[in-house]
Amino acid sequence: MSDQTLFSKIIAGEIPSHRVASGDNWYAFLDIYPRREGHTLVVPHQPVTNLQDLTEFEITGLFTGVQIVQSKLTEVFNTVDFTICIHDGPLAGQEVPHVHVHVIPRTSGDGGRTLMAMWPDNHSIGEPNHQTLASLASRLNEVQ
Repeated sequence: MSDQTLFSKIIAGEIPSHRVASGDNWYAFLDIYPRREGHTLVVPHQPVTNLQDLTEFEITGLFTGVQIVQSKLTEVFNTVDFTICIHDGPLAGQEVPHVHVHVIPRTSGDGGRTLMAMWPDNHSIGEPNHQTLASLASRLNEVQ
């Protein structure tokens, strides 16, 4: 389907990802351009641009996914603090037109800035390090 989003293709397995967790109507994977180690995206299976277009059931599933991801990241990074952000639509800075929740573990000394301060205007980032991402995804998948 040509109108599939990047995230729909990831969910379908057409594009590889580094899975962290998944549920009946959501999928979580490591961001290939992380703002810090452990930066995870949680996406609903439903490819809508705005949160308001999800059903109550889909939103509940999505945020259950966020909680599961937080639990896994807590175990691996020894923290209970997170930056959680949703860019809800293109005017809000959403780059992929598919609802997604950023879950970023926060630890002492990581800079402690807001997500907006961590998002630079210049997106000149190098190639993703898939070996590092695969290793972290493996560690996260060991967490129950």
